[in-house]
Amino acid sequence: MPIDLDVALGAELEPVEFSWSSSDVQLYHLALGAGADPMDVRELRYLTDGTPQVLPTFSSVAASFHMTEPPRVSFPGIEIELSRVLHASEAVTVPGPLPPSGTARATTRITDVWDKGKAAVILNETTVADPDGTVLWRTKRSIFARGEGGFGGERGPSTAVSAPDRAPDVEIDIPVLPQQALLYRMCGDRNPLHSDPGFASAAGFPRPILHGLCTYGMTCKALVDKLLDGDASAVGSYGGRFAGVVFPGETIRASVWRDDGRYAGVVTVPSRDNLTVLSDVELTPA
Repeated sequence: MPIDLDVALGAELEPVEFSWSSSDVQLYHLALGAGADPMDVRELRYLTDGTPQVLPTFSSVAASFHMTEPPRVSFPGIEIELSRVLHASEAVTVPGPLPPSGTARATTRITDVWDKGKAAVILNETTVADPDGTVLWRTKRSIFARGEGGFGGERGPSTAVSAPDRAPDVEIDIPVLPQQALLYRMCGDRNPLHSDPGFASAAGFPRPILHGLCTYGMTCKALVDKLLDGDASAVGSYGGRFAGVVFPGETIRASVWRDDGRYAGVVTVPSRDNLTVLSDVELTPA
């Protein structure tokens, strides 16, 4: 179905009310690799019953955590087949530490739809607030829809950002378990692209790929552990742009530069000629 720009642009989706528990938070952290060393006190912060610290990237799954059906890409003026869709970018801003359990309401609106010719990029912004109206987090997300361009919209700006022309200040190797995608899908993203070899093949991949948001979350955890002494509450904002796919079982590498009070980085796969899989990574301390 062609994108109807007049309907889609600026559309506000129906608000979503949802709840989460500390068990959900712990499962999310486990799906990112937390607890690899169960004797590490810093690791156990992520897995404390009742009061685990919460990575800000939990924001990307909180509203959909208990979903068991594959997601749909269905917005006003937009209907896209799931196999055509890839995550393009994600970013979150948190005014304070995320609560380990709670109830909230998410309000989302479509902010831009870009026509890339052979593809479309759809951007949205979500504000999540508790029942008293206190904002818990704000996210910005974009998705890349193959074969959905040509609807007559603006192409949009270039989002490419070059890494600094010097050696990174920090490099962190992050192992991805062979079953990492199967663990992460328990957090509410049941897209068969990450679990069904036949579906992945039909979508053009040799085998199921890791969720982009899993790469995103694993990188955030690695940066928090290395740069912020494992303190998730020390993050003010975090984001990145998805530039390639990760296959479960690989090791990814985060190269990070300290830059004017923030951290900027890029994530690559060393075994595939340092292919970039997450670019424009930025973490700003609270």
